[in-house]
Amino acid sequence: MRASVAFVVPILLLSTAAHAGPCSLAIAQFEQAVRQSANNPDAGPTARQSIDAQLDRQPTPGSVARAEARAQTTFDASLARAKRFDARGNRAGCTQALAAAKRLYNLQ
Repeated sequence: MRASVAFVVPILLLSTAAHAGPCSLAIAQFEQAVRQSANNPDAGPTARQSIDAQLDRQPTPGSVARAEARAQTTFDASLARAKRFDARGNRAGCTQALAAAKRLYNLQ
């Protein structure tokens, strides 16, 4: 019985690794970096400066909250798109979507 358990466990681990997509490792590494940046107040999803900000209009707490929510939604969608491409085995699509997610997230 022990011989069969010793044989089955490595086979299960190999089969799990065989189902990983072309970007699975890169996605996991990026997600780990995002989690590690959680205590950094400067880290998080970013967005381009709005036209109102360029016109010297002061942000309100509500406009800041909306901008932060939009940035988070855009980042989440980009990362989800990378995962979908990865699950389909689409390396080019996954790489492009992951690069977009990385551009949207400030790790510093």
